[in-house]
Amino acid sequence: MSTKMMLMANSLTHVRPLTCAAAAGSRLVPQPPDLIKWVKSEGGFVHKSVQIAQGDSFGLGLVASEDIPKGSDIIALPQHIPLKIGSLEAETSLDAGAHSALIKLAQHVPEELWAMKLGLKLLQERAKKGSFWWPYISNLPETYTVPIFFPGEDIKNLQYAPLLYQVNKRCRFLLEFDKILKHELENLKPDDHPFGGQHVDSSALGWAMSAVSSRAFRLYGSKRPDGTRSNVPMMLPLIDMCNHSFDPNAEIVQEEENRNRNMLVKVVAGRQIKQNDPFLLNYGCLSNDLFLLDYGFVIPSNPYDCIELKYDAALLDAASMAAGVSSPKFSSPSPWQQQILSHLNLDGQNSDLKVTLGGRELVEGRLLAALRVVLSNDEETVQQHDLEALKSLTVEVPLGTSTEVAALRTIVALCVIALGHFPTKIMEDESLLKQNVSPTTELALQFRIQKKSFIVDVMRDLSKRVKLLLAKESAP
Repeated sequence: MSTKMMLMANSLTHVRPLTCAAAAGSRLVPQPPDLIKWVKSEGGFVHKSVQIAQGDSFGLGLVASEDIPKGSDIIALPQHIPLKIGSLEAETSLDAGAHSALIKLAQHVPEELWAMKLGLKLLQERAKKGSFWWPYISNLPETYTVPIFFPGEDIKNLQYAPLLYQVNKRCRFLLEFDKILKHELENLKPDDHPFGGQHVDSSALGWAMSAVSSRAFRLYGSKRPDGTRSNVPMMLPLIDMCNHSFDPNAEIVQEEENRNRNMLVKVVAGRQIKQNDPFLLNYGCLSNDLFLLDYGFVIPSNPYDCIELKYDAALLDAASMAAGVSSPKFSSPSPWQQQILSHLNLDGQNSDLKVTLGGRELVEGRLLAALRVVLSNDEETVQQHDLEALKSLTVEVPLGTSTEVAALRTIVALCVIALGHFPTKIMEDESLLKQNVSPTTELALQFRIQKKSFIVDVMRDLSKRVKLLLAKESAP
């Protein structure tokens, strides 16, 4: 066995608990092949100023060694370089048995965990001697700072129930999928084994899922018979080393080559990029929950962050009373109010009781409309407005100032209750951050500080709106 294959086998069969600490920085092999040279050798284009360098916030990334004008091509990958599943059934291979086994395994993965499907392909290529993608795979991080690899104590340190639920859900899936793999692969012939006979445990599955979720892009795939293109997750060697920013200086585009109709994946400068600037892409307008779950980092003052709440009648009654409403009716709405709640999918069978504060809306429209309707006793006035108007915070006092003030104060009270569910305060967390804590503890602290700070910001915004409404009401 070659040195490269020994390293790969050792890494794949090394047993590591799902909740082990992840140390960032190291790659799969100590001295991996030159990724830029490999991309060029395979017919790709890399701008002469592109360099791989260690960044301050996100580890390794790409930087410009000289100024690059707006509109310049930075990287271009021909269609055979991205690592993707594509249509698994349509792929042909000499390893037909192994390919068939991989398809069968992928069918056990729920769509919401699509990263695991591509992760199976990644593990197959990692285990394959002489894999075309080895120069790329060997450059991948050995570990990831996502919560499924946090020590148990640091998972608890996140302190936010919706994220804890998602972390535990992923961990449970990986443990169950580990059992499925053992069952599906135990009686396969060596030539039919998708991972070359190597043992793949839940830790290796977690590594693959994390590698894909933190690096893959959803782009156009092959053309369908009707001329449209499928949406395919794919890993983009070198391109995926561009780090994230909500103010990116580059963007991914796809275009067909005229001579052979091949689809190129390119990174193009969205504005002038100056010497020593990092190349930055926007990974998406995501909450810190998703950034931490999938990428292993937290964005300070993330404008797209949000908190999840449950539309719970008893909780809303308590919040309204705390806000000064004498007899709220969330637990016993009138029939006409109940009908509107049903239209908002907040009442009845199969209702969706998860509501949010933040994100694209300061207050989710369904929650705002429900509060306005239930806190109003004027059916005639309510019926004069359509649901879209009642769901919009920009439509000021549609049901009158007193109802609006009661609704906003109820949301502020919900925020106070949400803050109370965190066992520590922001100042305590900030004090802990100043101590010599582990990288995963630091991430957990940063996450919960940002979540609490976000809740405080929502409270301030809504309280300011209440003051303005009351000032207008009392003005002569």
